[in-house]
Amino acid sequence: MAEKKDSVSTDYDLNAKWDACIDLTVRRFVYSSLGGAFAGLLFFRSPVTRWASIAFGTGLGIGSAYTDCSRAFDSSSPNVAAPKITETSVSQAVDE
Repeated sequence: MAEKKDSVSTDYDLNAKWDACIDLTVRRFVYSSLGGAFAGLLFFRSPVTRWASIAFGTGLGIGSAYTDCSRAFDSSSPNVAAPKITETSVSQAVDE
């Protein structure tokens, strides 16, 4: 007899999300580090500034991977909205 597996949608499959996030983080870490190393070799002479450009590129890669992974686990976009400005609040600010 064949066993029937319950298929879980990718929205609820944490293993798939973790695998995707680890893969994304490793790829962005490596590519951004290589980009920082190339930029450091191209633009800087001092070893300290070259290492700083590698560190900066690595930070960009890890930060962007963290942002994408947090969106994948939250399943929603961040609630960043500009404050609402109304006519009364503008006129109150001008009067003060």
